[in-house]
Amino acid sequence: MVEAYCVKCKQKREMKDAQQVTMKNGKKATQGTCPACGTKMFKIGG
Repeated sequence: MVEAYCVKCKQKREMKDAQQVTMKNGKKATQGTCPACGTKMFKIGG
């Protein structure tokens, strides 16, 4: 599991349904949802 910061909860949490994505500039990132509130989470870096 990937840990990322949730803007809505203002805490670091484990990402739910995390998946690797590639941004427009070619860098890798991870996108998922917060398990507590359901907000989208995004973490730059592979």
